[in-house]
Amino acid sequence: MYEPKMKETDRDVIEFIEAVEHPKRREDAYRFLDIFTLITGKQAKMWGPSIIGFGSYHYKYDSGHEGDAPVVGFSPRKARHSLYFMLDSTERDKLLTNFGKHKASKGCVYVNKIEDINLEVLEELIRETVEHIDELYGID
Repeated sequence: MYEPKMKETDRDVIEFIEAVEHPKRREDAYRFLDIFTLITGKQAKMWGPSIIGFGSYHYKYDSGHEGDAPVVGFSPRKARHSLYFMLDSTERDKLLTNFGKHKASKGCVYVNKIEDINLEVLEELIRETVEHIDELYGID
């Protein structure tokens, strides 16, 4: 039976951040933690081995595949921070034009350091994602 890799765990978020080797990446992780917590109003939880997520929702695709996921999240990876947003691609692309230095893929936005980005746009990306997920699936 399929067992999803990304599921909420009991791992302590602060212990995870404290284990981040690079001091600057660890400092940025604490700043992201504060921002995501403030904007979502949700307590941070670990999802899988390395994603700090806020809120949760249950999805079910037309294919029948279903699962749970955090509404928004981030991960202080070795090379850069991964930020997780799920927005309509047009809205996301519009917001990212003023975001600052980043790279983006379908589900992630990658930043080297928090000083490279516009924090007001980060807050808007979080807000818009929360609204989008709530409209599509409802938020737990």
